[in-house]
Amino acid sequence: MGGFAIGSAFDSKSGQMIMAALLLMIVSFYSGTLFGNNAPLYISHLPSPSSSSSNGTSRFTNKVTLTYRKTPLAIPETGVDVCPLKFNEYIPCHDVSYVATLMPNLDVSRKEELERHCPPLEKRLFCLVPPPMDYKIPIKWPLSRDYVWRSNVNHTHLAEVKGGQNWVHEKNQLWWFPGGGTHFKNGASEYIERLGHMITNETGDLRSAGVVQVLDLGCGVASFSAYLLPLDIRTMSFAPKDNHENQIQFALERGIGAMISALSTKQLPYPTDSFEMIHCSRCRIDFHENDGILLKELDRLLRSNGYFVYSAPPAYRKDKDFPVIWDTLVNLTTAMCWRLIARKVQTAIWIKENNQPSCLLQNAEQKLINVCDVNDESKPSWNIPLKNCIQVRNSNAESNKLPPSHERLSVFSERLKKIGINQDEFTSDSLFWHDQIRHYWRLMNVKETEIRNVMDMNAFYGGFAVALTNFPVWVMNVVPATTKNTLSGIFDRGLIGTFHDWCEPFSSYPRTYDLLHANYLFSQYKNLGEGCLLEDIMLEMDRLTRSLGFIIIRDEEHVMSRIQELAPKFLWDVESHLLENKEKKMETVLICRKKFWAIL
Repeated sequence: MGGFAIGSAFDSKSGQMIMAALLLMIVSFYSGTLFGNNAPLYISHLPSPSSSSSNGTSRFTNKVTLTYRKTPLAIPETGVDVCPLKFNEYIPCHDVSYVATLMPNLDVSRKEELERHCPPLEKRLFCLVPPPMDYKIPIKWPLSRDYVWRSNVNHTHLAEVKGGQNWVHEKNQLWWFPGGGTHFKNGASEYIERLGHMITNETGDLRSAGVVQVLDLGCGVASFSAYLLPLDIRTMSFAPKDNHENQIQFALERGIGAMISALSTKQLPYPTDSFEMIHCSRCRIDFHENDGILLKELDRLLRSNGYFVYSAPPAYRKDKDFPVIWDTLVNLTTAMCWRLIARKVQTAIWIKENNQPSCLLQNAEQKLINVCDVNDESKPSWNIPLKNCIQVRNSNAESNKLPPSHERLSVFSERLKKIGINQDEFTSDSLFWHDQIRHYWRLMNVKETEIRNVMDMNAFYGGFAVALTNFPVWVMNVVPATTKNTLSGIFDRGLIGTFHDWCEPFSSYPRTYDLLHANYLFSQYKNLGEGCLLEDIMLEMDRLTRSLGFIIIRDEEHVMSRIQELAPKFLWDVESHLLENKEKKMETVLICRKKFWAIL
């Protein structure tokens, strides 16, 4: 098959289907039918007083110049400045050059340098992040699972060091993802099937084992997550920004849910009791160190009767210090009342059993484990130091009684009730967004397949994401850290998401979302001062949004007027529409679209 030969990860039928899809993609791209006839509009390095040039390539007055955030903030009349091209992958809170200045004060033994470190306001760039040279509108899902444009993520390191494990291979203008990983180089599907057999004693799969939501630690290019989708299993995948360069960027470019994060000194930004399975395939996390404090964080996140899957050298190798590490892990997990249920083919699996509370109290009496004080779970897990203890939870808790996957979307969680939300309000929210999605797609005037990566920036109860269930999308549900913890209720609906404070940039690469939804987000931050201004949040929206991506905004009228005024300076097209709100009154909805522009 020449340059597009299909490897052993696919059977011949799959290979033929992908080959046909590839040929269609290439023909469609050059005829302009797959992506539309979209070429970028150019911004010149040279100053120009005009909004257009003689050859029609320069359309804007925005200047290309390195600009930092100033106080007070002022937007130039020429528009928001554009960062120089070398900043095309700028991630403010994971900026290697800034982290380097902090290194003397960071605990490198615990890999603290991999966590979020947001620079002070005056050291943050305030300019539009440009796309790289030869950037193309991303390939559409589901083909993007296996192929993305090489020029969009123009880094070769992973292909060079992980190609033999079938993470990613170069195929002319494309990156090809065969579906492999360090411990599943023959394909994630085979590995996932094996895990299901290990858990169920060869009688079922992960879905029949009750797995609905998975946390994938050190996810690489997220092939594990991609191949869980046919089982209707949603995965929150994360990895740090480390020497496995751009692994999360590859994942998001493929259309797979992922974010930058690290398990180091702080709690992960997810609620307690949120996952039926936590997965580590050579995740390079030292669980045996520091009295097992990282394992105790996994215990916080794992639901009762949930599984910890550990595919790493200590589970199978007998050389070096791996046997000592294994013995330490066994002692730690035993003290935490996890039970080892399988160990074979380079993988060990533990279960956090439902009888854990009584077992923990016994172990605490014997000084084998520390029990945490009662935790206020109404507060978001955001910037909270790790705790070297285990939370004892009621074995009859509501989180243990969640229904199967297909029934969870309508679950009104007991955890929402505890923070003052009633079921009528919850049901009304779900019905409202189901109706609004139909209007949104009409107003955006695009096919369903044009949208893949979606973020709800102020997700409330997750009704917006539930309304998108039958669309070919995944949704990152973000609950602001300044509000109550409704994210627990969102996870109880079988969805995924994260806590975040929008006074800071998000932990993701530029150009990673096709649609951002901001429902009364700006008004939540209107009195929180510098760094939380409307303009700051708009800049971060622009960084996260793909070229030709959409931003849908609903908010107070004065906020909407200001956004309409500023949108052209951010190189957004904006349309104003009227839709009914929850009170059946008409309100303004802004449909913004980021122009496809590049530096000339």
